[in-house]
Amino acid sequence: MISRISARLLWAALALGLVCLLQLAALLATPQRYLPTQIDLRLAPGESAVLGRAELAAPRAGPRQFLLRRDAQGSWWLRNTHPAQPAVLLRGENRQATGTLALAPGQQLQLGATPFEVLGADDERVLLRGAGHRWEYDGALLTRDGAVQPPCPDAGAGSRIVGFWNRIAPHALSARRPLNAGGYLYCGNRLAAPGLEAGTVSMARGADGGIVLQVRGAQPVPVRDADGMRDVARREHLLSGIDTIAVGRTRLDLEIAGDTLRLRPAAQVELFAEPRAELPPALRWTWTERSLWTFPAPSSAAWAAALAAGLLAGLAGLRRGVHVQTGCGAAIVGVALLLLVMQRGGQAPGVGWALLLAWAALWYALLWPRRPPLLAVAATLLLGAGLLVQLELGLGARDTSWMRQVETSCVLLGAGLPAGLLLMRRVARAEVSRGATEWLLVALALVALLGLLLQVAFGNETGVFDIQPVEFAKLALAALSAHCLAVAAGSGGLMRGGWRAWLRALAPVLLFVLLLAVALVQVDDYSPLVLLLVWAAAILLAWCLASGRRHAAGLVGAACCAVLAGAMALQALGPSLGAAGFYTERFQVWADPGVHPHTGQQMLLGARAVGQGGWLGMDGMLGLASLGQQAGEALRIPAVQDDFAPSFLLHRHGLASAVLLWALQALLLGALLHAAVLSWRAGVEAKDFRRAWLGRFQCFALAGGAAFLGGHFLLSWGTNLALFPIMGQPMSFLSAGGSHLLFFICPLLAFGVASVQSAQRD
Repeated sequence: MISRISARLLWAALALGLVCLLQLAALLATPQRYLPTQIDLRLAPGESAVLGRAELAAPRAGPRQFLLRRDAQGSWWLRNTHPAQPAVLLRGENRQATGTLALAPGQQLQLGATPFEVLGADDERVLLRGAGHRWEYDGALLTRDGAVQPPCPDAGAGSRIVGFWNRIAPHALSARRPLNAGGYLYCGNRLAAPGLEAGTVSMARGADGGIVLQVRGAQPVPVRDADGMRDVARREHLLSGIDTIAVGRTRLDLEIAGDTLRLRPAAQVELFAEPRAELPPALRWTWTERSLWTFPAPSSAAWAAALAAGLLAGLAGLRRGVHVQTGCGAAIVGVALLLLVMQRGGQAPGVGWALLLAWAALWYALLWPRRPPLLAVAATLLLGAGLLVQLELGLGARDTSWMRQVETSCVLLGAGLPAGLLLMRRVARAEVSRGATEWLLVALALVALLGLLLQVAFGNETGVFDIQPVEFAKLALAALSAHCLAVAAGSGGLMRGGWRAWLRALAPVLLFVLLLAVALVQVDDYSPLVLLLVWAAAILLAWCLASGRRHAAGLVGAACCAVLAGAMALQALGPSLGAAGFYTERFQVWADPGVHPHTGQQMLLGARAVGQGGWLGMDGMLGLASLGQQAGEALRIPAVQDDFAPSFLLHRHGLASAVLLWALQALLLGALLHAAVLSWRAGVEAKDFRRAWLGRFQCFALAGGAAFLGGHFLLSWGTNLALFPIMGQPMSFLSAGGSHLLFFICPLLAFGVASVQSAQRD
């Protein structure tokens, strides 16, 4: 037994060492890249200059983005001449987009062929008159002549629910919804304006209060006020007092020094093979070499975060003396928090330091158990492979923003994985009672629900406050449902308690699933609902097998096979599906992407990248000769760092590497299910009630986590290989998804390793 464990650890260490060596080789093989750190524009009074993508090193800027001029008094003015790409002007904490205008009484708006007059505007609402009606909009609800408009015909269930809530809820609790102008239809929060393209103009509550007009696109939107008639998107802005200009993902810190305007680009900056560029005579760049090992001086806040993490982790181990593992884990978490605060403060160190942190976390997770289970081995190798793919995307990109994704993944991995393992050790030693666990699960569910409600009210399908609450909600759902099933599977607990016991066990899950489904309907994609169905089917199958209901398990399995068969049949029926709609279009593009070259470009570009990779990758050497080099055409795939990361893997490393990845993914899922079986057996053989309940809880929690991971694998591979319609879900372990890594993968792995250790001790 000892020799078998030693052999497993040896092979796992060799495999992880190989992955780390490949990452290091990619860093060392990266050619030099240069970028401008300062852009100086010198103008005399009365002169002007046009700056765009080439002059600003901003990849998402237009070719003629800004017109900058100095008036006769020497003041600097900016006009956005490319309204399709608005810019944001930052003055301290205040943000103002170039295509926005605060509405005020007396203004006259020309929306297409229809004039509107602003009768009144304050911090709460705006009153308009136009098209023969009086309109009132409060940031959530639009009324026409005092009456709420009916829902739009193309409104989804989520939009209708939010609209109904805004009708009955107090204004302080209403969900913010923009007013959209354009088209010919009056409905919902839509204001018809013939001659105006739909989606060009909107109104919404501003960050500082009041209703603002927002214009996007090249179509002029004139507004007459005390300053005369002007186009909202092309009006001039005085640069005095402006700290930063943001265009696309590029931030340009601004400083005015007499006749010179200094811009310091950051975030997304174009990279150059040589420190040389053709520039106008009035423009001068200061060059610097991109360094992968820079480490700026940390701020006091960063040091405080690192010290706090170390103290908390150290105090957690003082009860029995600070263990070596506890000290190492505390150090890794402290360094991770240090780097995280530096990143958020704009002082991100080079990717080399973040990669060292990730290596420490991976080796810490592999060596954490005395007898490393297959779960830890498969997970660390998958995490290492994912970091390698993200690193190659960052090193091979043409701008600096791609590197931030792998840096974030490394830092969150360094914080989440050791912290999760330390927390699981603390919980195991404390032997938390079932009652305390119930309260903990309730708190977990409430936090998840709060995050989902915040996303519905203030966020969008990408999340809220740079976080995706749905990832934490999946973890909470798996844990809460596992507890309810563990109670239900007790020795006649529910049967003896009657309907009240059933209600107590099932009501939290039903409520949570209901609210989660309502929140996910807001997302313009059906993949989260598919994930829920996969999880529900898997957890139901686990319940049937655990409780000895073999016939019910067979029925569930047959139903799953029928659903898969139906999905395959839809591909043939896709072009003949009914009326146009979002989901119908998805199926039509999937069935025949060549007929829809624009909407199907993600699938077409992904298929081309996969085909170019072949079995051995683009270089014919499984990607070994391409480490650290340009990523090529694969970067053109939309969301290649998230939903289409597998396409890049197939393009760079070939189908043979993908087969190895499939084997690791299957090994991970098998290890999770094996751990679930071990936990169930430990619960059955336990001689006290708490250990029996804990074994059942671990079983269902691990089965639910494996179901969610399996759903992610299934949807992502199906999307990238055109087996399913395009569904926006990241590939677990492979894609750049900070919330998915921190709030789902790291806790699940820590819980799984702790469960295996608990079952082995029993």
